[in-house]
Amino acid sequence: MFKGITKIIVIFIIGICGGIFANQILWPYLVEQPSYQASVPVLTETKEITIEENTALENAVEKIEKSIVGIKVVDKEIYGSGIVVTSDGLIVTLNELIPKGGDFVFYVDGKTPNWQILKRDAKNNLVLIKLEENDLKTIAFADFDNIRLGQRAFLLGMIFNEDKSLLVNEGMIKYFTGEYIRTNIYEKNTLSGSALFNIKGELLGLNTIDAEERVTAIPITKIREFIGY
Repeated sequence: MFKGITKIIVIFIIGICGGIFANQILWPYLVEQPSYQASVPVLTETKEITIEENTALENAVEKIEKSIVGIKVVDKEIYGSGIVVTSDGLIVTLNELIPKGGDFVFYVDGKTPNWQILKRDAKNNLVLIKLEENDLKTIAFADFDNIRLGQRAFLLGMIFNEDKSLLVNEGMIKYFTGEYIRTNIYEKNTLSGSALFNIKGELLGLNTIDAEERVTAIPITKIREFIGY
């Protein structure tokens, strides 16, 4: 009988020890391990999304960079940009960049073609110009109905250094109406007339830059109405 009681006590003690071991050593490990493993895919996914977004921007710039037009008013020291809208030489830019009677030079894809002013819209600050050049690269127009607050956007324009380089600046859409698109991008006024694009490289509008260097775009709806496309 004594042996039986001893055996029960031993079994009881072993059970207690096993419970303590499981609770203090095994259980925390089992609880923490899945949490650690689950965090790995989240970090990987975030990294992949960042890489994809950067690649998308690079691809968009590469696709549209030859459609950017640099504009210089020689006798008034005015600089700006515009955008090719048809392969046979139609370009659109800001009316304020093309003063009447000015002596202009237009730079597109490494060329400086002759030009002719076709029409102006002083109210909406737009001007349509025909360059004597063919086979120019064009851009796609964005659908204004698909514009969203917080949407990523970037501008692309020409800066007049020795190499006539292009400049990219990225941000997002802060606010928009049918009359304008406000961004959180700041830039110098020499980038007036630069184009605003979505991340797919579709034209959202043409940029005006105020005295505080805030970038606001004339929306694509106004541009399409003006040029008749």
